[in-house]
Amino acid sequence: MATNKGKYNIKAVSQMLGIQPGTLRAWERRYQMIRPVRNDAGHRLYTDEHIKVLKWLSEKVDKGFTISQAVSLLENNDELMDTPEEKADDQGSQVKKLTDKLLDALLSFDERGAQRELDHAFSLYTPETVTIDMIGPLLVRVGHLWELNKITSAHEHFASNFLRSRIGMMLVTIPTDRMLPKAVLVCGPNERHELGLLIFALYLKRRGFDVIYLGQSVASGDIDVIIEEIDPKFLFMSCTMKKNIPVTIKLADALQEQFPELVIGLGGYAYDTLSDKDKEKVKTYMVGNSKMEWEAWLQASL
Repeated sequence: MATNKGKYNIKAVSQMLGIQPGTLRAWERRYQMIRPVRNDAGHRLYTDEHIKVLKWLSEKVDKGFTISQAVSLLENNDELMDTPEEKADDQGSQVKKLTDKLLDALLSFDERGAQRELDHAFSLYTPETVTIDMIGPLLVRVGHLWELNKITSAHEHFASNFLRSRIGMMLVTIPTDRMLPKAVLVCGPNERHELGLLIFALYLKRRGFDVIYLGQSVASGDIDVIIEEIDPKFLFMSCTMKKNIPVTIKLADALQEQFPELVIGLGGYAYDTLSDKDKEKVKTYMVGNSKMEWEAWLQASL
């Protein structure tokens, strides 16, 4: 029976799968598709789930795929050894449990506990799964709790700052493929809530994009200078507050007219509050809020 406890050392995994230990370390370091837990001596220990992932990747490489292509397929694909229904149910249940534990730690101002729960999540799943399926929904829950006055602004700030720090560290460690398009990411005018944009930046960089992450909104007129200097293929602007939607759309329209070759995308939970009629007016800009929507928008735009 499969278990999520680490029990195989790197030598055993190498012998089981026919992958050299050095290759395993290189895959983990460069692509971060799994994160083995460590025993008290600091040695890697792999779970049954890790073995399934590595075996799947190895089979793809044997069929002629590069490892980067295989990792990309894995992240867009549910075809490991379980049926899709079993895999989705098991993963969804496990992710929810981990999310609940992480939320409890954050709302208790328990930084060490939060680090432990997040490290556990990263040892089981890819960074994309953790950030999109776990951290994204957690941020929404924190926001709702704050709006309902069930937590204080101090709780919200602690949780947001902790998660921003972890995702930011991941973002700067991922290598960039200079052959793929450049993408500038910035919050819309007057926007300060950047965590959703940071998650999207991580998603793009995991895809190999050359990401220039600016974060919170910049001074009026500076976006024009940045675009002229960098000459990006994409500009993404995030909006989480409904009151900032009109000025963000106005800026997008102006930039599109000024830079007709620039592909502009707008995202953020604020756009979910628009009526269907208003969404229709800006649908060409709308990137969406899920991995599936992001993928579809990018494929149509490249």
